[in-house]
Amino acid sequence: MKKVQKKNNKPEMLDEYDFSSGVRGKYAKRYQKGSNVIVLDPDVAKVFSDRESVNETLRALAKIIHRQEKKA
Repeated sequence: MKKVQKKNNKPEMLDEYDFSSGVRGKYAKRYQKGSNVIVLDPDVAKVFSDRESVNETLRALAKIIHRQEKKA
C-alpha cells in the first residue's frame, strides 16, 4: 500500500529572500576538507562555552586513555 504524501503549500523560497549579493561556492573548499558537526546536549553545552574548551578536554581525555592502554 502506498503512503499518501501531504502536499506542502508553503513555498520553499520566500519572495523577501535576497541572494543578489551571494557568492557561489564561498565555502566549497572548506567542505571539501571535511567537517564534523556534533550537537552537544544542553547540560554539556553549559559546561563548554566554545570549541576550544571542548577540544582541550577531549585531547586531555585522549592522553589519559592512551596512557591506560600502554599500561595494559
